[in-house]
Amino acid sequence: MKKKNLISVVGPTGIGKTRLAIDLAKHFSTEIVSCDSRQFFKEMKIGTASPSSEELAEAPHHFIGNLSVEDYYSIGQYEEDALKKLNELFESYDTVILVGGSMMYEKAVLEGLNDLPEADEDNQKKLQSVLENEGIEKLQELLKELDPEYFAVVDFHNHRRLLRAIDVIWQTGKKYSEQIALSQGSRDFKALRIGIEASREELYDRINRRVDLMMENGLLEEARSLEKFRHLTALNTVGYAELFKYFDGEWDLDFAVSEIKKNSRRYAKRQLTWYRKAEDIHYLPLGYSQEDFNSLIKYINEQLNLKH
Repeated sequence: MKKKNLISVVGPTGIGKTRLAIDLAKHFSTEIVSCDSRQFFKEMKIGTASPSSEELAEAPHHFIGNLSVEDYYSIGQYEEDALKKLNELFESYDTVILVGGSMMYEKAVLEGLNDLPEADEDNQKKLQSVLENEGIEKLQELLKELDPEYFAVVDFHNHRRLLRAIDVIWQTGKKYSEQIALSQGSRDFKALRIGIEASREELYDRINRRVDLMMENGLLEEARSLEKFRHLTALNTVGYAELFKYFDGEWDLDFAVSEIKKNSRRYAKRQLTWYRKAEDIHYLPLGYSQEDFNSLIKYINEQLNLKH
């Protein structure tokens, strides 16, 4: 049996992944699976820059607007649903496109998740209090004692990593290093990752303009219609959280919009940090030409041994 192929289009928010995914889907006459965890929610079209109805008509998309903000949906559930959908699609296509900037959701599809417990609230509170009262050094000591192997490789200045590891050890009674080393269910498709590259200035400029466009397209009204759901996790997200502060009278509208831009840029910066660590992403330039696209297709065909 010939292995099937998954082309994963990755990159920070606002860089143009939707367009590239559609161009690839059209070239390979195939369908697109989204791994953007914010675009799952049908009530959040504008603030999540979901593909437009014209874009959706260019290629079939899955996992776009398929849930309501009131639905509870975990990353584990997504992994299961996405793999099931891929298996269905692979019956008709040799190559399928995956697209989205939710890093852990892409990882869930490509590699699988470790079956680690969700964060325990009591543990998190205890550890947070240790951090505030005794400093990060105390957390470092704790982890070093509980799991010297993980302590040797973790970025121990990142308090979130320390909190997570200690919490899991307390909950399971097992070393964190042992639990994350468990190999995941292997994937029976070949994955190839494609990204778009831009200078930070270009990317930030695109993000700022995109926020202005969202406001023109009715983001304020969309956020107002979702205000009653503001306590839900789905709404604790850039583009909505800031406007809720405007509705509360804490901020004026111009400041709220400038905060959306700032927080979107911050999120993009975190995404860039994550993707820079990966050595398996093949990059296209921002605003790629037909020639760039043709050479990308040539690269994909060579990597996946496809017929030219």
